[in-house]
Amino acid sequence: MKNKEKEVLIKVRNLKKYFEVEKGVYLKAVDDISFDIYKGETLGLVGESGCGKSTTGRTLLNIYPATEGTIEFKGQDISKLKGKAAKDFTKSAQMIFQDPYASLNPRMLVSNIIGEGIDIHNLLKGQDRIDRIHELLELVGLNKEHANRFPHEFSGGQRQRIGIARALAVNPEFIVCDEPISALDVSIQAQVVNLLEELQQKMGLTYLFIAHDLSMVRYISDRVAVMYLGSIVELADSDELYENPIHPYTKALLSAIPIPDPEIQRKRERIVLQGDVPSPINPPKGCKFVDRCPMATEKCRAERPALQEVKPGHYVACHHWENNEKQN
Repeated sequence: MKNKEKEVLIKVRNLKKYFEVEKGVYLKAVDDISFDIYKGETLGLVGESGCGKSTTGRTLLNIYPATEGTIEFKGQDISKLKGKAAKDFTKSAQMIFQDPYASLNPRMLVSNIIGEGIDIHNLLKGQDRIDRIHELLELVGLNKEHANRFPHEFSGGQRQRIGIARALAVNPEFIVCDEPISALDVSIQAQVVNLLEELQQKMGLTYLFIAHDLSMVRYISDRVAVMYLGSIVELADSDELYENPIHPYTKALLSAIPIPDPEIQRKRERIVLQGDVPSPINPPKGCKFVDRCPMATEKCRAERPALQEVKPGHYVACHHWENNEKQN
């Protein structure tokens, strides 16, 4: 979608999702984040395990109710939807889950797994329903004969294709792809990503693509957001972020991407972060990255940096950038 006219499909403002682990003690999985997702684009979301990526995706779909903040889908705040309105929203937004082994009911035929959303929303009946299921199977690279099999009869890549077909069954506009390739063999990952791109072009879909594989995220994403301990620390166009990272955490993440040239790989500088990720129950008062950042100052310990636009379309939350700008 690069360079196309941008229309905001989802607007997230000051979103928080806290889980109460015991009375009065909260795990701050998503802690005050704001961003937009444009219609027809793929926004990549990356970060270490436990940083809040999957929780963000599930909160956007109202699977987890937001603790605070707003999530607007086409101008409507979906975080407040209840009953029929919430059910209707699920026709517009769906999810592809990480584990194709766990996300498919092993006791259901593939036809019923894919047709479940069609039945819930009363979209099609009889032969029309069957034809739609067969159409979806062929759309994701399977055969209509697969409709009468159980999930255990398929490979991991085929199961994920079934999960994709299930997500497409209700004709959504927005899909959260929650690490859809991490449980698959490397040889299958590219096939699934290429399938997602083809479907996006055919159907005008919008993706939030959550992943650990930074190379794959760059390949599929128009823009990329970097999360650390429940906060977005950097957000930019994909090429801009990978070629000109600003936040120290982003630089460390990108330095870990292997380069297929052994000579360049040996010479490159790998940034190794010291220390451990703080607890999301009791994060640092100021910048959450302060205990692992080699450039941390007292201001970083005392004041949380805001996500601000430092170049056109390039946002970063870092006091070190602010200090450099003042010196220049």
